Amino acid sequence: MAMLELNDVHAYYGNIHALKGISIDVSEGEIVTLIGANGAGKTTTLKTISGLLRPRQGEVSFEGEELTEFPAHEIVYKGIAMVPEGRGIFSKLTVVENLEMGAYSRSDKDGISSDLDRVFTLFPRLQERRRQVAGTLSGGEQQMLATARALMARPRLLLMDEPSMGLAPVLVESVFETIQEIKDEGTTILLVEQNAHMALQVADRGYVLQTGEIVLKDSAQGLRDNAEVQKAYLGMQ
Repeated sequence: MAMLELNDVHAYYGNIHALKGISIDVSEGEIVTLIGANGAGKTTTLKTISGLLRPRQGEVSFEGEELTEFPAHEIVYKGIAMVPEGRGIFSKLTVVENLEMGAYSRSDKDGISSDLDRVFTLFPRLQERRRQVAGTLSGGEQQMLATARALMARPRLLLMDEPSMGLAPVLVESVFETIQEIKDEGTTILLVEQNAHMALQVADRGYVLQTGEIVLKDSAQGLRDNAEVQKAYLGMQ
């Protein structure tokens, strides 16, 4: 059984039919990526999984449990955390206060302390900035903080929405190295990313979305080798 399963999910924004019956699955220990143009439904898929948007039809299940009736905060308790598009940090709080907010669902003080050590090991720059107000961090540092904050919930499944957006090219590679490290430490990842080339370098499998529908699914290597994917998303002729 897959860790995460979406079966025939339809989601709407008002009268706009944003997801048109998508079905995807993510197994424990994988990185699975969703690629597609702006407006294809990638972020909507993550919002539907995380409880920020309720589907009108279809099922979302995590470790065998149906999620669609649970509010977003309860889905965090169940083991799913999200790194939102645009980072969404608490700009007036310090780095440490942001990280503590990430652990709001937990009461194990010793575990929280050890996870602070873990994310500071993963992101040494954040340790250097731990008392700094988050809104004064650079874009790359804010992305580190958004990811570290999600990890403080100790998720079994991490949803990542455009983690390289707006970053200088020199930082993008670092972001994807970190994604690989997070996977190697045992966290399953569902990754939405405009940079399809980098996403397919770290992913095990992928899905291609177009206007709310899955039009292609394959191994990451299979998608890299696909002529249509190369032309549409990898900048190859």
